[in-house]
Amino acid sequence: MSTIFPVILSGGSGTRLWPLSRAMYPKQFIRFFDGQNASFLGATLQRLKADAGFAPPILLCNNDHRFLVQEEVERAAIQPRAIILEPIARNTAPAVAVAALAALRENPGAILVVMPSDHVVQDEARFVEGIRRAAKVASTGRLVLFGIKPSEAHTGYGYIRQGAPLEGFNGGAYAVEAFYEKPDKETAQRYLASGDYFWNSGIFVLNARTYLEEIARLEPQILEAARGALARASDDLGFVRLDKASFAASPNISIDYAVMEKTTSAAMLPLDVGWNDVGSWTSLWEIAPRDDKGNYIHGEAVLEDTAGCYVHTEKSIVSTIGLKDLVIVDTPDALLVADKNRTQDVSKIVQRLKKSNRKEQEQHLRNYRPWGYFETLNIGPRFQVKLLHVKPGGKLSMQMHHHRSEHWIVVQGTAKVVIGDIEKLVRENESVYIFATQWHRLENPGKVPVEIIEVQIGSYLGEDDILRTDDIYHRAPEETK
Repeated sequence: MSTIFPVILSGGSGTRLWPLSRAMYPKQFIRFFDGQNASFLGATLQRLKADAGFAPPILLCNNDHRFLVQEEVERAAIQPRAIILEPIARNTAPAVAVAALAALRENPGAILVVMPSDHVVQDEARFVEGIRRAAKVASTGRLVLFGIKPSEAHTGYGYIRQGAPLEGFNGGAYAVEAFYEKPDKETAQRYLASGDYFWNSGIFVLNARTYLEEIARLEPQILEAARGALARASDDLGFVRLDKASFAASPNISIDYAVMEKTTSAAMLPLDVGWNDVGSWTSLWEIAPRDDKGNYIHGEAVLEDTAGCYVHTEKSIVSTIGLKDLVIVDTPDALLVADKNRTQDVSKIVQRLKKSNRKEQEQHLRNYRPWGYFETLNIGPRFQVKLLHVKPGGKLSMQMHHHRSEHWIVVQGTAKVVIGDIEKLVRENESVYIFATQWHRLENPGKVPVEIIEVQIGSYLGEDDILRTDDIYHRAPEETK
């Protein structure tokens, strides 16, 4: 009997939703709308549940996001089959190969449901029914992908041309005649008028054995690398850490290019479930709750004679007059103003920032850590002020600084502080002072978050002025605090 394994890919950086989505905290972890119950990843985790007959999910993510993924898993109250860490980015084909190998260890007839972690599906019940239909097709040895009937001449999606119906599925499954790259507007309009073209959803239902057979035939280096990476993998606090050297030997290639566009086993099922890949600010505006003038507003904004806009602000009041079809996203350290028809180009801005070595392309002022987060509040020539938020049970590494001292003021909760040989509890409205060269540690032993204002003073305030030891999260030196 086949077992259906959800496989969730959470390695993307979501650059087209900058400045909210950034490399270190991408869109799958963000709650974009007021009242949104779960992040996109959280919603994906809940989509194919164990009580509906699906196996626990296999998640793949990069090392930088592992604790964020773990937190979303805990919030969803799900026990995954595995959280697999990709040591280096190699795109989707190698990641799915690893998942297929892992699933076949559990069941020789394994069926994979490969889903990005950042898509929206509005009709969950119909989606589950579509997965079950696709699994029946996949059990015959097919590699199935879902096609979305286009509602407009969209130029931001790849397209699939529907082929002949497959025998035995009552017109519900089709061969794939051809794949097409993102078209220009004229070509997209021709596709729409034809009725034979579908958007490529990027969601696949795969016979795991067939997929590996096709990988072995078409891209044998991928299979060799995936086998080696999994065979030499290690356990790290419950994460499956793939062997870096083995995985790095794989070509960097997507499942579409490596397999789906070359195989003769591809099949397509039309899917109508309110799907959206949330690949741009315009896509996000399309699913956002809007007022009677078509505006979405998050935060404080005053809009005069303004229509069809997406407005997000976190601290400042945004005011507009006489605007139409714009995206305005104001964060503490970056502002985006874009024509709604040009939001596919936001990634160009990110690339320019990256070339200029601007930290804003990668990191927010709020930096997330497994123990909580810290947020830069102010910075000057010889001082820096941060907010430290430590989750219940959170524990920072033991550390020391050569060039700066630190003053900690507790504003919420009770902290356990170690300074040298002294250990003490520091309560709300109490403070401690840490001299340069003193070893120190911060921990939250309580049941409510601890919040601390940290004032750093010294001749050098860079994060590389830190010696660290005894990190309970097994992090590399460059990612610890």
